[in-house]
Amino acid sequence: MNVIVFEDAGVEQLYPIISARPAYSVLCATYRLIDWFPELEHPVRAIVRPYLRAIQSLDQPNLTQPLDTSQPNTLVLNARLVPSAGTLAAVKQFAKTTQPRIVQFGEQSVAAAMIPTSELNDQSDDELVSSIYQYFSKSDVEVDPIEIRLLDYPHDVVRENLETFSENVEHRLAAGSYKEIAEGVFVSGNVTVSDFVVTNTTKGPIIIEDGSVIGPFCFLRGPIHIGRHCRINEHSAIKDEVSTGHTVKIGGEVESSIIEDYSNKQHHGFLGHSYLGSWINLGAGTCNSDLKNTYGNVNMVYDGERVSTGMQFIGCIMGDYAKTAINTSIFTGKLIGPGSMLYGFVTTNVPAFVNYARSFGQITESPPGILELTQKRMFARRNVPQRPADIQLIHNLYELTRDQRQMSEEPLNL
Repeated sequence: MNVIVFEDAGVEQLYPIISARPAYSVLCATYRLIDWFPELEHPVRAIVRPYLRAIQSLDQPNLTQPLDTSQPNTLVLNARLVPSAGTLAAVKQFAKTTQPRIVQFGEQSVAAAMIPTSELNDQSDDELVSSIYQYFSKSDVEVDPIEIRLLDYPHDVVRENLETFSENVEHRLAAGSYKEIAEGVFVSGNVTVSDFVVTNTTKGPIIIEDGSVIGPFCFLRGPIHIGRHCRINEHSAIKDEVSTGHTVKIGGEVESSIIEDYSNKQHHGFLGHSYLGSWINLGAGTCNSDLKNTYGNVNMVYDGERVSTGMQFIGCIMGDYAKTAINTSIFTGKLIGPGSMLYGFVTTNVPAFVNYARSFGQITESPPGILELTQKRMFARRNVPQRPADIQLIHNLYELTRDQRQMSEEPLNL
């Protein structure tokens, strides 16, 4: 059987989370969808947006498999699948079918499909996606009743992080090799837990991966998952469904949030019910609000449209390479575009590649050359080589977000 994971048109609705990464690489509840690919037990081909293909070919060269035309069927999966243990089980169950059929999510999206390989045109990624859509449009394709969920909006990543965390950590503990060093506290490899660390695992386990260090006088309340080579600074409080990638630094208070690889929030300040992309740095004293003063459900603004999240707690969603100055305050439910720098009070969504100092009466454009130089310095600090594809991605993101750098009735002060 062939397996294809593809980004559909709905992926753009996950901005800014997916700006600089394929949808299959979004961290949620300790896993990314790509982490499940080996368990499918078949070669996987991934089709991403054109401007991400160079990065994918460098970072995931194994995901460029040609179709094996000798295989009668091809399993097609949406890259926006919720990366949960429940999703994996549902996909494995669906993959047992030999009959053509699709799994719908909502009224417009297809979560999965079993397609005869003869129906697919493999001359290029674009032609392959086109033939997949042509197959979806056929009126006689049977719809399978199995439930497989997708990530529709950025706030769905925060919601699914909460809802699927317990099942994912149970799967992780069952599948991995961990040592229990205290009641409900599991570590892999070489982990340092300093003196005077207090843990509470009554609601779920604490999992700490190889190379991570927990500083003294910290409070950890599970369920949480700390990735490889992370550092939790002294006097930190990490609570309830916190999931980090690798090489992350955390300080202050973090609750029910996702922090991707190489991001820093290492000073005092609060981060709650939020998503941070990669290579983000939050200045000392940066805080976000995750609860309205009215205690009502939070509405978020996507492309000028107000969308009800149905969630009482939702913080900020920050794209890759965003930065905040000291004492920055981010209001409830705000989107922060990639490559932007924030100062003062953040009371609106922030476009990509801007210096946002709205409370000081100034919003200016930040050219891509500045982020290119910043990227070079950040990468050097982590011994990560800056490749031409990384630089090109910055310029691609700048061009793709050019139209958004004008806030409603509020032109940039250039």
